[in-house]
Amino acid sequence: MLVRSMGLLRATAMVAGIIIGASIFVQPSEISRHVPDVTGMLIVWLIAGVLTFFGALVCAELSSAFPRTGGVYVFLKEAWSAPVAFLWGWAMLWSMHSGIVAAIAVILARYVGFFAPLNDTGIRAVAIAVIFLFSAINYAGVRQGSAVQTFFTIVKVLAIAVLLIAVLLFAPHPPASYPSSPSYSSSSSYSPPALTLALIAALFTYGGWHMLTYVAEETREPQKMIPRALMLGTLVVTLCYIGLNAAYVHVLPLDQLLRSQRVAADVATVLAGPSGAAAVSVLVIISAAGALGGVILAGPRVYFAMAQDGLFFRSFGESHPRFLTPHRAIVLQAVWSSVLVATGTYRQLFTRVIYTEWIFFTLMAAGLFVLRRRSDYAPAFRIALWIPLIFIASTIVIVVNQIISEPLESITGLLLVVVGLPVYWRIVHARR
Repeated sequence: MLVRSMGLLRATAMVAGIIIGASIFVQPSEISRHVPDVTGMLIVWLIAGVLTFFGALVCAELSSAFPRTGGVYVFLKEAWSAPVAFLWGWAMLWSMHSGIVAAIAVILARYVGFFAPLNDTGIRAVAIAVIFLFSAINYAGVRQGSAVQTFFTIVKVLAIAVLLIAVLLFAPHPPASYPSSPSYSSSSSYSPPALTLALIAALFTYGGWHMLTYVAEETREPQKMIPRALMLGTLVVTLCYIGLNAAYVHVLPLDQLLRSQRVAADVATVLAGPSGAAAVSVLVIISAAGALGGVILAGPRVYFAMAQDGLFFRSFGESHPRFLTPHRAIVLQAVWSSVLVATGTYRQLFTRVIYTEWIFFTLMAAGLFVLRRRSDYAPAFRIALWIPLIFIASTIVIVVNQIISEPLESITGLLLVVVGLPVYWRIVHARR
């Protein structure tokens, strides 16, 4: 049994806190590389925010119909089949979700190294320690885990607001050269291939919007609360992202933005000198910590739901007698994520399998059409059908683009997921 302790504030903070990680402070240079035009770059961020909002609306309807622990896993199981849902959980545990935990922890550790120089072993040690710290907090209860995650989210959003205000008050006049620079105003800025690549990069920065659905049974009035939190959270993130990117291009010439690997730090350096870089390092640490707390909280609920359905070891479907948390699933995730950090293999797994997440998103959105044909499908929240259609089209573009651009990596990633099918049939056979 799990306890319902998350209200609207904590649920919204979980959505925003997971999405706003560290990538927004470095990723804009990747978008501007494909669309080296101020207006085009801001339009890309807006479109990515709208598509993320559409995906959140799909999850909002499905979670209002199936407010159960596991979220996307449950939606795939209800719309399609148990094997499809199992493959989602399989990919989450061994690569997608655990890889995200490992990657965020390593980023956090690297920025800790700004204040206390660390070698590679030190970075991995700090990352593993952080993983176990946040896992222990979530082990002790969803109330504690969501409270810590809410705190970090509020702090990071306030810090972003302070950065934006500082840009407005103290930034020098933006260089007059870059808006009309012939080097960055060619029509190729708006070519479909360039826009597609930029949009994909931006959408990955918006990743994690669906994870609130994993904790439905620990949310008060989930049929109402989860849709509201999903919409509010994605709106907050979109406003933050557009505001940050507007600030970046206001302070930095576009050619410098294109070259920057730490764009937020470069902006802060212009505003406050070397102390600005230190301030941004603190902001990235806080932002990564907030995202890490939410990701660690969400994932084990899927493995918990799988175990309760008989698709994973049954012991992982038991909640802690005192803390009422999926304690064994939390420990499993912490241990495996730490192994990925220690070996460095999360990089290969993450890059090869992360795009397959969008294949499952396509199935999830398409499943809404399947479910609406069922007489027992009764969501408390309904969306217009053109919304999932647009979302499905965008996810197909992402998947096809990945397969065309990196066919070998794509095939390897798919094989890593599909290899879960023999495991599924073995589990089902053993259960029978």
